[in-house]
Amino acid sequence: MTTILKSKITDKCAWIGAEIAEKTDWIYHLSPQVLSIFDHSLQVLAVKNLTAPNFVKSDVIIEDEVFLKEIAYISNELENGYGFIVIRGLEPEKYNELEMSNIYYLMGLYMGNSVTQNARGDLIGYVENIGDKNQKMTRVYETNSYLPYHADLSDVVGLLSIRKAKTGGLSSIVSSSTVYNRILEQYPEYLGYYYHPAWYDHLGETEPSLSPIFSYFDGKLACRYLRYYIELGHDRRSVPLSQVQVDALNIFDEISHDPSLRLDMMLEPGDIQFCNNYCVMHSRTSFEDYDEADKRRKLLRLWLQMPNARKLAKDFPGRNGIPKGLGEAA
Repeated sequence: MTTILKSKITDKCAWIGAEIAEKTDWIYHLSPQVLSIFDHSLQVLAVKNLTAPNFVKSDVIIEDEVFLKEIAYISNELENGYGFIVIRGLEPEKYNELEMSNIYYLMGLYMGNSVTQNARGDLIGYVENIGDKNQKMTRVYETNSYLPYHADLSDVVGLLSIRKAKTGGLSSIVSSSTVYNRILEQYPEYLGYYYHPAWYDHLGETEPSLSPIFSYFDGKLACRYLRYYIELGHDRRSVPLSQVQVDALNIFDEISHDPSLRLDMMLEPGDIQFCNNYCVMHSRTSFEDYDEADKRRKLLRLWLQMPNARKLAKDFPGRNGIPKGLGEAA
């Protein structure tokens, strides 16, 4: 069995931002029929007095063939297409925040299983500028600072835009497969390091654990990159990174930040973005927010465990969610 992939990835997931920026095939518009189904689902939830995330799939049974086909299409695109998708159709003029949250969470339940995002066991994350940047435990997504490229601890991450910032706050994504191709082409001598397990401090575990950055298994490449957690994990284990390891991380960052590779987008209110964490890394530019709290940038985040997720090697363990009570996530 081949452990290290030595050939260029040519699948759709190895996209280049500059080449697909003007395309629209990564934007999916919900059909009128599906929107009608969501409207009916809101009525069902209202009658049962249920709101996200305090309901389960069986609370709203949807057997409509068109709806199920659209959900299947979205899920397949995440695993076998670009690895990301932007969904449009929820109009903020029609739906309030609670209604959009209910629709979004219901969509997630029909795609996969919602998993916890922090020690509190939250199934919906609120991405808002509410944290104190001077406090060590404040997570970056709770500030208006630049958020470095990373992958979250789930098969898929979703973001629903409720409000935009006054200025800035672009969502930025890059293909892990394209980063891999560039490393293979320009720095093949470093390739082995990315397959070698590093100490990650996932902050959902009591002690750092081992995981590689890249893993090739069952014909697919998977990536998990959180540089800060690698550095923190090695520090906590008292295993200093060697200079060649630091060089490899610098190369990874340099390629990831290549303006021609990344795809920047503004998520408008009502837009939903889903990304496959194994083949897409995401980031966010810094932003200036409004003074009024009810106008400030706000997004709702989902972490999903997907039934069609790729198989993972034993030394690249799946990490769907943060164990309750064991620490915070980035």
